[in-house]
Amino acid sequence: MPSLTDDLVSQLSGPALQQISQQLGASPAQTSGAIAAALPMILGAMGRNTAQPGGAEALFGALGRDHNTGGGLGDLLGAVLGGQQDRQTDGLGQLGHIFGGQLPRAESGLGQATGLGSDKAQMLLKILAPIVMAYLAKRMFGGQPQAASPQVLGDILGQEHAQVRQAGGPGGGLLGAVLDQDGDGELGLGDLLKIGGGLLGGGR
Repeated sequence: MPSLTDDLVSQLSGPALQQISQQLGASPAQTSGAIAAALPMILGAMGRNTAQPGGAEALFGALGRDHNTGGGLGDLLGAVLGGQQDRQTDGLGQLGHIFGGQLPRAESGLGQATGLGSDKAQMLLKILAPIVMAYLAKRMFGGQPQAASPQVLGDILGQEHAQVRQAGGPGGGLLGAVLDQDGDGELGLGDLLKIGGGLLGGGR
């Protein structure tokens, strides 16, 4: 079964990738690499949050309340890129919940590792957060609603977090560097070279 990251990366190809790369002003290849690095970082961080007391319940509640709209990915992407303001498209608000105080570090780490720079990295994360939330809502409520629970959500995301860490690569490297570093809040150059090497070498 493909990981959540792989599934989402495959959905964010073709026209969706073109739209996002135009919005960022980056090439499709660079945007694709950045998405492949950013998604595991977002999902891994969510997995870490749902492991905290009350974390899975809070996320499950938010998914059911704000993101269970049944629209397609293309519609949501259009709304996010078009600047529609509501709880479903509020990428910055969602990122605040996902990364908390580590958000600036996530942005600068992603920007440095992908060559996008912090501003474009922030823009990409703001685009991706609502898509990840809608995707998870669909996973939870789109099929057999009786199977949806905070416990199930926590299990799925916990598994993803473990897979991201295990797979390493840019996403795993960023996740570790952003969330698991204690101390001065600076990403070490060695960390970034490792991440960047994985990214530039095309290694997943």
